[in-house]
Amino acid sequence: MKSRTSRCALLCVVMALSVTAGPGWAQKYGGVLRIQHIDTPPSASIHEEATVSVAVPFMSVYNNLVMFDQNVARNSLDSIVPDLATSWSWNGDGTRLTFKLREGVKWHDGKPFTSQDVRCTVDLLLGKENIRRNPRAAWYGNVEKATSEGDFDVTLHLKQRQPALLALLASGYTPIYPCHVSGADMRRRPIGTGPFKFVELKMNEGVKLTKNTNYWKKGRPYLDAIEFTIIPDRSTRMLSFASGKYDMTFPTDVTVPLLKNLKRDAPHVQCTMRSTGVSTNLIVNRDMPPFDDVRIRRAMALSLDRQAFIDILSEGEAQMGGAMLPPPSGVWGLPPDMLEGIIGYGDVAKSREEARELMRQAGYGPDKRLKIKVSTRNIATYRDPATILIDHLKHIYIDGELEVIDTSIYYNRVFKKDYVVALNLTGSAVDDPDVTFFEGYACGSLRNYNNYCNPEMTRLFEEQSRETDQKKRLQMVWEADRKLQEDIARPIIAHNRAAGCWQPYVKGVTLHVNSIYNGTRFEDVWLDR
Repeated sequence: MKSRTSRCALLCVVMALSVTAGPGWAQKYGGVLRIQHIDTPPSASIHEEATVSVAVPFMSVYNNLVMFDQNVARNSLDSIVPDLATSWSWNGDGTRLTFKLREGVKWHDGKPFTSQDVRCTVDLLLGKENIRRNPRAAWYGNVEKATSEGDFDVTLHLKQRQPALLALLASGYTPIYPCHVSGADMRRRPIGTGPFKFVELKMNEGVKLTKNTNYWKKGRPYLDAIEFTIIPDRSTRMLSFASGKYDMTFPTDVTVPLLKNLKRDAPHVQCTMRSTGVSTNLIVNRDMPPFDDVRIRRAMALSLDRQAFIDILSEGEAQMGGAMLPPPSGVWGLPPDMLEGIIGYGDVAKSREEARELMRQAGYGPDKRLKIKVSTRNIATYRDPATILIDHLKHIYIDGELEVIDTSIYYNRVFKKDYVVALNLTGSAVDDPDVTFFEGYACGSLRNYNNYCNPEMTRLFEEQSRETDQKKRLQMVWEADRKLQEDIARPIIAHNRAAGCWQPYVKGVTLHVNSIYNGTRFEDVWLDR
C-alpha cells in the first residue's frame, strides 16, 4: 500500500502553522466552557465504557495516535490527522502499520510518553492487560501485537490486511493510556496527555476539567477549564440553555421538535442538526425462553411500524436503514430499494397479521397474552421510543411493562445479558463496517447484546474487511447487512438525527455530521467575551 508518511509530514507543517500564525490572531484565551450533561458517566475510562456520556466529557483528557480532524465535519480516511503519531506508513501487503511518535510529550503527572505506552494500550485492547471490560475488543481481532524498536516508533502487526484500521484508531474511543497508571485509577482519576486535565467526577453533579498548561501542542488549549453539569430533565436543560446559563447543550440533546422551540425562544443560538451515527433498535435475549423461539422474535420484528417512530420522534427526519448508517449521511448503508424487500420494511398491516399468526403458532393469542418487561436506559432518547415499542407490541398479543434503568446499571445489565427485551440505542463510533459488524454482531463480542452468532456472517465480515476495492467492498457490505436484517439479528427501528447548540460567543465548534463520538477534543474552542 502507498505510504502515508509524506502526506503526514505536510499535515504536520500545516498544524504547526495553524498554532503559530493564522487564524490565531483572533482567538482569545481564558474562560470556563459550561456544557450541559444528560446523566452521570459510569466512569472516566473510555476504554471500559460504551456510551457517549463518557466519550464527550473525557475525550479532551486524552490523545490518540491519530484522530479525525476536529475542524472537518465529516469523518473519513481523508480527514485523519496526526496526534501522538507524527506519521504512519503501511508495508507492501498491508499487514504492518508503522507509526513515528511525537517526542517531548508528557503525561499529566509529568512522566514522559513513549512507545511503551502505545504497546500497553494495544495489549489492553487485545485482552493481554487486565481490564474490567472491553466493549470494543472486537474492533481489534485482526491485530496480533504491537512492537517497537525504540521509544518513538511502534508497529502494529495484523493477521490480514485491514485498510479501515486507521479509522478505528482515529475514533474518540481509542485514546492512548499510560502504562504506569492502574485501571482503577483511570476510572476514577484518569491521566492523559490531552489539552485538559481531570479535576473531578461527581455523581449527579458533573465533571470538571482544567487546562493542561504543559500541553504539547503550542498555543492550545484556549480555555481555562470545562465544566459539565448533569441536569437529568431535558426540559430543564433546554430552558436553562435558552436563558444563557450554559454555553453549550450536550452535543446530541436537541431533537427536531426541540430545535424548533429553541430557535423560537433563543433565535441567536447556533445549532447543527445532523445524523448521529446512532440507531434505535430492539434487542431480545434469545437465550431466554420463550424468546429462544425464532417465531416470537420474528413476530416482534414484524410488529414495528418504523415510520411511526420516525414521525413521532423526529417529525419525519430520522431514516430507515439496516445496520449501517443510511445514505446520504452514511457511505455504506443499504439503499432504499434494497430495504423494501426486507422483513418488516413494507406494509405494516400485512406484517402484523403475519406476526399474529406466528404468535398463535407459538401458543399465544387474544386470550393468552405474553407479559414482559421492556428495559431501557433512563434518559429521554431511550424512554420515548420504548413507550412506542410497547404500544406496537400490543398488536401481537404482547403486553410490555416499561423498566427504566440508570446508565451505570443499564450497561452492566446488557453486557451480562441480564435482561429479556430492551429498547436500545447503538452508536457506531466510525461509519465503517469494521466497527458496526464486528462490535455489534460478531460471535462473542461484548456489545453483541443479544448473542447473535452466525459463523457464515463472521466470514462475510472478515472478507469485506480485507477488501481494498471500495466498489467490491460496498457490494459485500450490502449483502451482509441485508442478511443481518433477514436473520432478525437486531431489528433496526431508525437511524437518528439530533442537534447540538451553542451560544454565539463560543467559537471554534465543529460538530461532526456522521458520528457523535469523535469530535469533543475542545482544544480549538474559545470564548469571544
